[in-house]
Amino acid sequence: MARVTVEDCIEKVPNRYELLMVAAQRAKDIEQGAPLRVERDNDKNSVVALREIAEDKVSIEDLQKSLVLNLQKYVEVEEPEEEEIEIVAAEKELADLDAQFDTSMLLDEGLDDSMQIRDGDEDSLDDLEDTDLADEGFDDSADDFADENEEF
Repeated sequence: MARVTVEDCIEKVPNRYELLMVAAQRAKDIEQGAPLRVERDNDKNSVVALREIAEDKVSIEDLQKSLVLNLQKYVEVEEPEEEEIEIVAAEKELADLDAQFDTSMLLDEGLDDSMQIRDGDEDSLDDLEDTDLADEGFDDSADDFADENEEF
């Protein structure tokens, strides 16, 4: 009976080695108390496992996953790469800088009087417009420069 069962299972799992490993995993599961999906008929666990595989009563993918997990000695923990750590550190540093220079800290009270524009100070703005640039140390050489360049 086992010979016929193996030949039936080859259709489901074409690699004989893989079939052996999957069937052994299922037999171990049955030994540990997993419910049977077919009648035992006085067969050993390995034959029952092969019959379950042949009749598509168990998922091959699930058996493969549990096989890998049971054979795995070292569980690889995915650690962030060095670049990712640097990026996270830079983002944290930028967030700290943003917190330091929060716009709520910059109030008009902290600014110099010369930098503030107050309501009703429009007269002082008019005074600035009337100020002669020559008095401030600027000359009208820009007009001379424009006249000189018209020649080209």
